Order: sequence, then C-alpha cells, then structure tokens
Amino acid sequence: MAKKLYVGGLSYSTTEDALKELFGGAGTVEKATVIMDRMSGRSKGFGFVEMATEDEAQKAIEMFNGKEVDGRNIIVNEARPPETSPRGGGFDRPGRGGGGFSRNRY
Repeated sequence: MAKKLYVGGLSYSTTEDALKELFGGAGTVEKATVIMDRMSGRSKGFGFVEMATEDEAQKAIEMFNGKEVDGRNIIVNEARPPETSPRGGGFDRPGRGGGGFSRNRY
C-alpha cells in the first residue's frame, strides 16, 4: 500500500520530476506533486511524494529529512490528513447562524 509523505522547505524551482528522481533513491515513487499557487503559478515550496511501501517511505524519511536539496534543507515526514475546522470551515453568512452583514440595515 502506498504511503504519502509531506516534503517541505522545497526551493521554488524544484519540479515534480526532480522530486520523483530524488526520492527514487529510496524506492519506488508512485507519485510526486509540487503544490502550486493558483494565482501566481509558482511553487508554494512544499509537496507530497507517495512511496510504494511503508518500508520505502520510512527509508525516504531517514534519507532525506534535513538534507540539502537545491540549496535548501528539506523536511520530510509522514503526511497527515487535512484538519477540519470545528466550525465547518468557510465564512459566516447571513441566514446561516453566523454574523455577516445585511444590506438592509440602514
């Protein structure tokens, strides 16, 4: 079963192909993704790598956590699922139990 890793501290010039090639030294890389900013199209400086097995994922953490890549020390650890907001996320909207504003106030 594939194991997803978080990779932080990436150089803005690091590509998905470079990430896949680097982590290939620890085993089979199922997928490598660099997270991009929607507005600017630039890298956000982090990404995710899916290793084929738990053992390969652990090996990748040991090999690359704290290692210098493209002039930056990267952080590699097990990816955690996104946290959900206790309020359900989003903004308060009028009529949905939240604050918000009303155009008919004045």
